[in-house]
Amino acid sequence: MCHSIGMGSDDRIPVSVLILTLNEEENLPGCIDSCAWSDDIVVFDSLSQDRTREIGLTKGARVIDRPFDNYAAQRNAALTTVAYKYSWVLMVDADERVPQDLAREIAAAIAGARADTAMFRMRRKDFFMGRWLKRSSGYPTWFGRLVRIGRVRVEREINEEYIAVGVTQPLNGHLYHYPFNKGVSFWFDRHNRYSSMEALAKAAMQVDPIVVRKLFTLDPIARRRIGKRLLYRLPLRPFIVFVYLYIVRLGVLDGRAGFYFSRMRAIYEFFIDVKVLEAKRRKRGLPV
Repeated sequence: MCHSIGMGSDDRIPVSVLILTLNEEENLPGCIDSCAWSDDIVVFDSLSQDRTREIGLTKGARVIDRPFDNYAAQRNAALTTVAYKYSWVLMVDADERVPQDLAREIAAAIAGARADTAMFRMRRKDFFMGRWLKRSSGYPTWFGRLVRIGRVRVEREINEEYIAVGVTQPLNGHLYHYPFNKGVSFWFDRHNRYSSMEALAKAAMQVDPIVVRKLFTLDPIARRRIGKRLLYRLPLRPFIVFVYLYIVRLGVLDGRAGFYFSRMRAIYEFFIDVKVLEAKRRKRGLPV
């Protein structure tokens, strides 16, 4: 289910759009259509084997190929090696859409941006089974997506973190996210890959010190980072994640979609824990 959210080509906004892709023929048309307000759309493709490249070119985007290594490296390459028409770039995923209210807010934000503003953060609405997962998705999570070229770098290989040289400001509007457009099986396949990367991150985070006072900082990104480190050290973590999303965050009010999504998130966390255990046993020369 997708909403009608595009703006016309007459409503041009001086912002370039960057879309990272890998075999996104199902999602890419809707994503590009929702960004019709930009006349500089770049599809940064990881050598797709489907019609992604053809669709991007047909819809007027520039398509640039780069073999995928990790998410941070891919985004950094896209931000540093591509010549954009504008000094501001909006990064969106192919399964995301830019509604008209957010596009209008972006236009106003860059028009009034101070010289020291490097990035704007925004939230995302996740949709599953035809409804917004307002509670069970862990909403709100903030993402740095609108960046000034040359002022932002990306760290962490998965669930990237954006480091801005300058001021970061929030936007009120939301991206719309449709992570199940390609089916539940695809979601599990993708999160199986994600969990392998997260397992490595968890192993590294477990030796990092936790500064508890950072849980109370006003920076939502810093709070999320330290909260994740704390969560990684708790026993029964997958069960805790389910209880947190479905009970504490009132995911039960998201109906059947909330129940299934909370369970799927717990399964994802279980994948991570099992893979960390596997890595530890292999390191000690024990059978898996």
